Amino acid sequence: MGEHTRIAVAPAVQLGGSLFTPEQLMKIGSLAEPDAMIEMTNFRQIYIEIAENDMRTIEEELQQSGLEVYPAGFVSKSLIACQFCRGAEEAGLDTARALNEVIAGIETPAPLKIGYAGCALGTSEPLLKDIGVVKMRDTFDIYVGGDPKGIKPKFASKLMTGLSANQLIPVVSALIYFYKEHAKPKEKFSKFVDRISLEELRQAAA
Repeated sequence: MGEHTRIAVAPAVQLGGSLFTPEQLMKIGSLAEPDAMIEMTNFRQIYIEIAENDMRTIEEELQQSGLEVYPAGFVSKSLIACQFCRGAEEAGLDTARALNEVIAGIETPAPLKIGYAGCALGTSEPLLKDIGVVKMRDTFDIYVGGDPKGIKPKFASKLMTGLSANQLIPVVSALIYFYKEHAKPKEKFSKFVDRISLEELRQAAA
């Protein structure tokens, strides 16, 4: 038998949130190994096990179905976005899509979850993510260090405020790569934030 690997599959960032079509779900089921387990993760990706030799062909078929394919494991996950209930333009759908394209799938010391909310309602729970982005009218605030696990969840701390759409992606990217370079092996981002001061993170992202 050949080697197997896991891949992460997600729908596109879109109005309505994390939506799959029936055809997309059938495509996922048809491409998985007959006895493979298909896992729905808490960061809105589906993990499927496939044969390594078939990975490129399977990725292409999934992408042709309108799905996005990423590495599984210790990487920055695809953007966990809200439902854009205030509308695509007001909630910044294009900005969220552009952010996801840049940040998803970067190898990191521990899995990294990034949340995006198009308004202060925060339905995607950005303050419980490693990095949270909240659109406030025409600008963006960034929060860092959230952690939902345990009986005492930790809310993220506000790092920066009033960023323009053009500033947002470079800042979030800089935070990810600073973490990748300076974190200890398997160090969670929330622990990294506790160890590194907010001011140092601000300087790294500037």
